[in-house]
Amino acid sequence: MKQRYAALAVLAVLATAGCQPGEVGATPPAPDAVSEAAEQASASAPVAGQAATDVLATLAVKGRAPKTGYDRDQFGPQWADVDRNGCDTRNDVLARDLTAEAFKPGTRDCVVLSGTLADPYTGTTIAFERGDGSSVDIDHVVALSDAWQTGAFGWDEARRTAFANDSLNLLAVDYSANRQKGDGDAATWLPGNRGYRCAYVARQVAVKAAYELWVTPAEHDAIARVLGDCPGEPVPAPTTPAPAPAPADVPAGTPAQPFENCAAARAAGAAPLHRGDPGWSDGMDGDGDGVACE
Repeated sequence: MKQRYAALAVLAVLATAGCQPGEVGATPPAPDAVSEAAEQASASAPVAGQAATDVLATLAVKGRAPKTGYDRDQFGPQWADVDRNGCDTRNDVLARDLTAEAFKPGTRDCVVLSGTLADPYTGTTIAFERGDGSSVDIDHVVALSDAWQTGAFGWDEARRTAFANDSLNLLAVDYSANRQKGDGDAATWLPGNRGYRCAYVARQVAVKAAYELWVTPAEHDAIARVLGDCPGEPVPAPTTPAPAPAPADVPAGTPAQPFENCAAARAAGAAPLHRGDPGWSDGMDGDGDGVACE
């Protein structure tokens, strides 16, 4: 009997507790809220061409906040379509950073199958093939954990989702170098390619300024030392979120909400669906390639 009452008590707690942001089952932030957060960050970003040393001087310097409460899920769904162009962020960055890229047919040049990366972190050239899993990563230049401990712990999920998908903070890089970096800041990790270090810390400075994150004393000093060798190094241009694409002709029967399943999409004459199409649901895209109900 005691066990039964204990079980009922647990169920009552679960029923009344609700989901906190980032927990499994929490409602993702509304696309409009994420887009608005991205636009706000873009408006706050330093002017392209401004000296990184000048921008660094504007950043608050203070100790690192506790990592308590940090989880990747606090930064929203991985590789969301924040700019609402119909392609997820990972493929957007691959298309931007690779050369000679080839796209999966039928994905409206969204899904990158292959290409060549001039890796900024190692200075090497890497051949990328979709699915190889160990050649190219998409790196958060300011790591999510570092952002959490320098201000992001106080944001709502829409702003954190915008941050995690902001192309200003993303680079296609060597897989191994990204794993070595982990969640390090400039005080604990710099690219092995010394010729890229100035541009690397300038990008970190630009990101932290755009999102009003602070730097730790050690991080500030490490960035200042790098920029001491290149005092005129400019910050990169901020990313301006693209406007949502104009609505396409929608087949009759296409619902405003996602289709229940692929059978319903086919019955409405809407299949195949591409990410961003009316009726789209990530759950119908089993292989994660941006095309559902093929």
